[in-house]
Amino acid sequence: MSDPLMNVYNRAPLALVSGRGAWVFAEDGSTYLDCVGGVATNALGHAHPALVAALTEQAQHLWHVSNIFQIPQQTALADRLVAASFADRVFFANTGSEAVECALKTARRYHAANGQPERIDIIGFEGSFHGRTYAAVNASGNAAYLEGFGPRLPGYLQLNVRDAAGIEAAIAADTTAAVIVEPVQGEGGARALSGEFLQRLRALCTEHGVLLIYDEVQSGMGRTGKLFAHQWFEGVEPDIMALAKALGSGFPVAACLATEAAAKGMTPGAHGSTFGGNPLAMAVAIAAFDEISRPETLMLSRGVGHHLAVELDHLIRRRPDVFVERRGKGMLIGLKLKPNNREFMAAARDRGLLVAGGGDNCIRLLPPLILSREEAEFALERLEQTCDAFGAAPIRAA
Repeated sequence: MSDPLMNVYNRAPLALVSGRGAWVFAEDGSTYLDCVGGVATNALGHAHPALVAALTEQAQHLWHVSNIFQIPQQTALADRLVAASFADRVFFANTGSEAVECALKTARRYHAANGQPERIDIIGFEGSFHGRTYAAVNASGNAAYLEGFGPRLPGYLQLNVRDAAGIEAAIAADTTAAVIVEPVQGEGGARALSGEFLQRLRALCTEHGVLLIYDEVQSGMGRTGKLFAHQWFEGVEPDIMALAKALGSGFPVAACLATEAAAKGMTPGAHGSTFGGNPLAMAVAIAAFDEISRPETLMLSRGVGHHLAVELDHLIRRRPDVFVERRGKGMLIGLKLKPNNREFMAAARDRGLLVAGGGDNCIRLLPPLILSREEAEFALERLEQTCDAFGAAPIRAA
């Protein structure tokens, strides 16, 4: 019988059966350092004791109830998120796409509630990725994700981040509702936006009454060394933000955060979710938040992330036959390659290192925030060994 699964994934020939910390173990007994991390999801690695304990404890009491009832754990996690961010209100969902959907709906409802229902346009950027649902792919800057799914939805446009005049004109338009942007792109090639760019975007949105949405599904929850990537800069806070991935650190949890003003249109009946924010998800996410937000966790992440950046820059200088440049921020690392990135990923896997792909012929390193210095050295060593399968001999220092 043929494989009954829908053929939408180009899967690697590897079946993983268990994991501990930054390491995973395959069905055939082989061991790998996991620098994919469920695509920036397993921020605390595999089988973290605090998450296992939270899941086990809650599973013995209550897994799921409808959102027509109060769920105290939602308030507990929302209080943590609000205290740590710009936000006043939180909606819980299951995936990054759902968090983005909520963000887009929140922005349009805000203008409708203000008597301006014509303000529906959502400005995005080339190379962005916001999820796989229909509105999310329309908001994304990759036309390939729309092929074969009918016409584009109205009210979505993508601009180049270098087109300053075009961005200013689009934000000033009377029909513009919001701008959506990833402070650090993930799928699109691990490009980190500058503080100056985000500050200008914030100023333009404020000037024209446009809401600013950050998609921190991949860059949030400690991935860059701050709890949220935009917190590296002053004066750039959004009106709405989408979170997921590391928020549950492997358990499906997502959130849409908003200011009180931005959330004014989200009244009873405007939005909802069957599974979003159920007690089991909240128990795990509270444990994950408490571990990730610890100063010690963020400090370790910043230190190891800096070490990786320095050593990867040395590797790039030694291997210009393989690498073009390093991108990203913190533990969201992109390496633009000269050889095919899929072939490089396979060669790294053969050497015990799992890395993710990315747009613009990049690979991404998305290790857990608890990665040790010794594990970082293992990753660097295996990357260098992988380079030997491509190109010329390394350039040695004189």
